[in-house]
Amino acid sequence: MSMITTTVDARGHKCPVPSLRLRKALEGQAPGSRLILLATDAMARIDVPFLMQELGGRVVQIDEADGVLSFTVETGAARTG
Repeated sequence: MSMITTTVDARGHKCPVPSLRLRKALEGQAPGSRLILLATDAMARIDVPFLMQELGGRVVQIDEADGVLSFTVETGAARTG
């Protein structure tokens, strides 16, 4: 099981900031790395899965508590070219 190495806190920010912060945090991560994104913007439910599909990764889990969305994402295989 992959270790979670990074938490990206984008609470209080509106679209597209949570996705942009997640994209930046994903740069340079090893394939299979897991990160957590914290967001309060409901649009993140749409944006994050789309971003992960675009980047070849996946959303492992989405939780919500007290108005805060918590996305656990996993990077995909290394890109070539």
